Parts: sequence; structure tokens; C-alpha cells
Amino acid sequence: MEISQIRKLLTVCVIHQHPKVLLGMKKRGFGAGRWNGFGGKVMEGETIEVGAKRELLEEAGVVALDLKEVGVLDFTFENDPKILEVHFFKGSKISGEPKESEEMKPQWFNVDSIPFAEMWPDDEIWMPYLLADKKFKGKFLFDKPSTPEYQSKIIEQEIHEVKKL
Repeated sequence: MEISQIRKLLTVCVIHQHPKVLLGMKKRGFGAGRWNGFGGKVMEGETIEVGAKRELLEEAGVVALDLKEVGVLDFTFENDPKILEVHFFKGSKISGEPKESEEMKPQWFNVDSIPFAEMWPDDEIWMPYLLADKKFKGKFLFDKPSTPEYQSKIIEQEIHEVKKL
């Protein structure tokens, strides 16, 4: 890794109660206007799993009872030295009912009607791994971040199934 690169630790959490998956519409900030799993920055002193659970509670109002880490992807953007190291978690059991927060509007989708056209373009690539309980690692290089008006383009990608993370 180059000295000039900065690594930022993030989480994404997807609740999957087959045949449904809980996603959230991002209402503000990075990724606004896109459906996604719930997550965000890992705070100093937090484990990655604790950060994932905290973000799920803050953004969707539910407590994950059986989260497990299923993937790690590095995301970069052209002309930006930051590496977003995102740890993906999957759970099926939650306590509480999903409710809208200032940041996210949760909604259940059937796995056959996940709104990939309104998501980051990489979601369609890693989501099948997550839904099939496969562990995965990889990296994606985008042109620039998605906004409500602009869909990011993947310039390079690499993803593969792994036995353990």
C-alpha cells in the first residue's frame, strides 16, 4: 500500500429472511438516493461487528441477533487516495420493527425484486454471494461516487469466494 493511501473502515449489514431482504433508501450524505444495506463508519474503540450492529440500530431501529461477517471489499474512486474497506454482515433474526430514521428509510424486498437499478452497481455482483451464504473478498474501482442524479461506473472489479475471511 502506498503511504499516500488512507484506509477507512466501514460496514454494510443486510437482513435476509428468505424470501425477503431488508434494505434502506439512503436519504442524505454519501450514497443518497440509493438503496443499500445499513452501515457506515466504525468508530474508534469499536469492533467491526459492534459498529455494524450500532449502525443497523441507528439507521433502521432494529437489533441484529445473529449477525455474521460474510465479506470484505475494498472500494476506491479514480483520483482519490482513500480506500473504503467495507465489511459485509448478514443476519436473519432481528428484535424490533424496522422504522425510518433521519438517514435511511427501510423497506422489505422479495429477493426476486431487489431494486438493483437504484443501487450501487457493485451490489448486483456481491449480493448473490451474500444471499447464498458464501464468503467473499474483492475490490472495485469506480469513476466517482453515485448521487441521486448519477450512477457510478465500475472501471475495474475483482471478487471471489473464500473459505474464511
